[in-house]
Amino acid sequence: MSEPKRASHSSVPATNAKLSAWVDEVARLTKPDRVYWCDGSAEEKTRLTEEAVARGVLLPLNPEKRPGCYLHRSNPTDVARTEHLTFICSREREAAGPNNNWMSPVEAYAKLGRLFDGAMKGRTMYVVPYLMGPAGSQFSKVGIELTDSIYVVLNMRIVTRMGRVALDALGNASDFNRGLHSTLDLDPEKRFICHFPEDNTIWSIGSGYGGNALLGKKCFALRIGSWLGRHEGWLAEHMLILGAEDPQGRTSYVVAAFPSACGKTNFAMMVPPERFKGWKITTIGDDIAWLRIGADGRLWAVNPEAGYFGVAPGTNFKTNPNAMKSIARDTIFTNVALTPDGDVWWEGKDGEPPAELIDWKGRPWKRGSTELAAHPNSRFTAPMTNNPILSPRADDADGVPISAIIFGGRRASTVPVVLQSFTWSHGVYLGATMGSETTAAATGKVGVVRRDPMAMLPFCGYDMGDYFAHWLRIQDRLTNPPPIFLVNWFRKSPDGKFLWPGFGENMRVLEWILARAHGEAGARETVVGAVPRAGDLDLTGLDLPADYLAAAMTVDRDEWRAEVESQGELFGKLDATMPAALRLERQLLQAKL
Repeated sequence: MSEPKRASHSSVPATNAKLSAWVDEVARLTKPDRVYWCDGSAEEKTRLTEEAVARGVLLPLNPEKRPGCYLHRSNPTDVARTEHLTFICSREREAAGPNNNWMSPVEAYAKLGRLFDGAMKGRTMYVVPYLMGPAGSQFSKVGIELTDSIYVVLNMRIVTRMGRVALDALGNASDFNRGLHSTLDLDPEKRFICHFPEDNTIWSIGSGYGGNALLGKKCFALRIGSWLGRHEGWLAEHMLILGAEDPQGRTSYVVAAFPSACGKTNFAMMVPPERFKGWKITTIGDDIAWLRIGADGRLWAVNPEAGYFGVAPGTNFKTNPNAMKSIARDTIFTNVALTPDGDVWWEGKDGEPPAELIDWKGRPWKRGSTELAAHPNSRFTAPMTNNPILSPRADDADGVPISAIIFGGRRASTVPVVLQSFTWSHGVYLGATMGSETTAAATGKVGVVRRDPMAMLPFCGYDMGDYFAHWLRIQDRLTNPPPIFLVNWFRKSPDGKFLWPGFGENMRVLEWILARAHGEAGARETVVGAVPRAGDLDLTGLDLPADYLAAAMTVDRDEWRAEVESQGELFGKLDATMPAALRLERQLLQAKL
């Protein structure tokens, strides 16, 4: 068999013998026409972007309205993560846990190996070295993704530190994540996303969608990352990281986990209300946090990513002005609508939709149409350096010290706007049992709570009960553990009105959280945790009926009895590995109620 040709434009391949041997091995399997090693340079970006445009993969947008921006339309069958086709391929089924689909490594390698055989014939195999985390950081990990998708290459260049910086960090070591990806023919029947945690390997085939194809993101940073974290004594979490500087110049950092559609990116890029003029919010990360215990006994965090892969619908200058500024240039939009003047549009964007658009499938669309112009999961990929409130410590190799941990779901009742856990163990219990209520549009039933422990249910790479135990063990090594809070921006009145305004007004809750973390604010103890007393939240300038706030902070014993009862499904599912400490927390709350 002849060796695949190396690309004439490629930078010098790595001198790492193990890396080069693995690339050659994959090339023999997938049989590409050429192999191209990415160097991450600006010249390379220009050349690959021009190639993507020439091939119709990217459509240039109006350079005056969106300089450096492009639109991509994916196959209509390939528009989201495919959790039912995502597998943890650990040697023992029990290691994956009931929260994951499992396939044996032997079966997975054989099944996907047959699909990968010759999958890149007629194509280029791009070698994408990337670094998750800041250069020179003890947090950081190197990944190599081999892909036949130029769209993936250009997105990985945005969301990771890609190219020579990763090869330099790797040196001659063999400790790198081996990621293999091919779009194949985008047939859903041949679509699999398989993680081999014992081999630090990911194989993804049949999809070009971000979460399935940008292997550094959910696949490596969370599923493989959480497995590595358990074995190495750190945490890989689906969390934002933000900094809050108070009027006295003190900056505190928090991490926060929210399931999808709960305002995660909005919180990470929050604009404080006028009353908080002396405060300054900065973003370190909007999606993923890697946390380690520092020499000082505190929890420290870095954002392993270098860009944002955000949901477009609902993003506007009211909900998230900083996100809107971040996507003004050098951004790749996926599955949004196209305006006649070469701009982009999606549902929930500022103003009325234009009279006519080209929808996400490339079809003419008119205002008043019953079909959506943009796909509900349409995306933007933007460099974090575009963010006007990017933290000066976003690239800090040591990370930032964490003062508070926040968990939040979407609940119309039961959970108050904010409460503080009594202890670390109680906080882990609150995070483990958090969730969101379904809507009629989603399920036909309203108010059914879907548990999403710590917003990690789709992303934890091993048994969730063991994951809770790992969280509990972390406390043993913390001399100064950050307090844990639960928030709920979505509580409603009986007539369906939101009791809390949310968005930038969440700064009022964050101020109280930080004051509690620094021992500077009071609280009222309830059976489920400590909540602000009347007057503890700064409500100056907020047009909010007094009874709304009281209702939003209510802890109703009957609702909580039902809540604890409904947690039984989660505890039953994870019965084999649920830590005794969390069983005890639940029993203690039942006894109190």
